[in-house]
Amino acid sequence: MDETDERILKNLMMDARLSARQLALKLGMSTVTVLSRIKKMEKSKIIKGYSAIIDHEKIDYSLTAIIEIIAKNDKIVDIENEISKFENVCGVYDITGSTDTIIIAKFKERNELSKFVKDLASIPNVENTITHVVLNTTKEDFRLS
Repeated sequence: MDETDERILKNLMMDARLSARQLALKLGMSTVTVLSRIKKMEKSKIIKGYSAIIDHEKIDYSLTAIIEIIAKNDKIVDIENEISKFENVCGVYDITGSTDTIIIAKFKERNELSKFVKDLASIPNVENTITHVVLNTTKEDFRLS
């Protein structure tokens, strides 16, 4: 990764629909150079994929929960792998402190959140969960710019 790769990434993070030709014109380099650098970053998994940024509330996912998980028996990785399979989970973080894992998940209704928390508690070696419901989202954007 060099400064040119970073410039390409920043532009793709802001608009992943830019073509290699458009990027090349914008950055003042050849299309072949841009394409080869993008392919290299895809191959090395720096670029894992391309997606749209969605306003979850407009598709009825109006509840965001941040859930702390405390594990027992040093089974944190197994628990995190299991949680990662749930479709409404947006992030799973192995963290420091008194909590082992933090997850961020989206839900359409309270009863979905309730069932989800109960399902979490039934995963082997989950000792405790602490659920926080987000009241307002000021910023939610994982693009670095």
